Amino acid sequence: MLDYILLKKYSKDLSILFVEDDIHIRNETKELLEEIFSVVHVAVDGKDGLEKYIGFYEENQYYYDVVLSDIKMPNMDGIDLIKAIYKENKNQIILVLSAHNDIEYLMELINIGIRQFILKPLNYNNFIDTIFKINKELYFEKNKEIVQDTIKLSPNLFWHKHNEELRENDKLIKLTKKEFLLISLLIKSPEKTYSVEKILSTLWRDDFNQNPVITNLKNIISRLRKKVVSLNIENVHSFGYKIHISI
Repeated sequence: MLDYILLKKYSKDLSILFVEDDIHIRNETKELLEEIFSVVHVAVDGKDGLEKYIGFYEENQYYYDVVLSDIKMPNMDGIDLIKAIYKENKNQIILVLSAHNDIEYLMELINIGIRQFILKPLNYNNFIDTIFKINKELYFEKNKEIVQDTIKLSPNLFWHKHNEELRENDKLIKLTKKEFLLISLLIKSPEKTYSVEKILSTLWRDDFNQNPVITNLKNIISRLRKKVVSLNIENVHSFGYKIHISI
């Protein structure tokens, strides 16, 4: 099942140019795109699309993230538009709307580099799934530094190294001091088993008047597991604990 929260996250800063001559398809699809992308521009044919594409770059000094274009259009068809766009920006991501009777054009489109086709009439689920995959790739490409700064502990759970924060579904999880110290220690070397003695000395390093025992540690881990169900801290029998990461 598609995660619409993630779709919104991946798409919130992305722009798209939609080129379609059929007014009904154009209006219906535009409404759908506006629920996903932060910037949606539409063009009525290839000539209009190319003018908007070049104009957008001249105004912003960067290109649209995605171009979605029909094939058969007046003034300039989708193939000529795509060729012109590739001359401007060979790395442009382009999706092509194609009907079943557009087969004669498909090979030429493949030969000029198109790999993503969306059939008309639009199937909502297939369309959204395609947009999700593309926008996810764009998001991680644009946020390489952020990705490198995070450790994935489960599908939606991340440890942010720079800020030393635990977030699930991008929501900050509040940790007690000892919960924070525990995760900070285990995350230094994920999958490495830390001895109980090492963990106790780290968590109670500032508590000179206390003599902690393993029961104290077990209580902290038990509460942490209840607080963050997706956090995988394993008890390595008779030795210590380690934290697992997600690949």
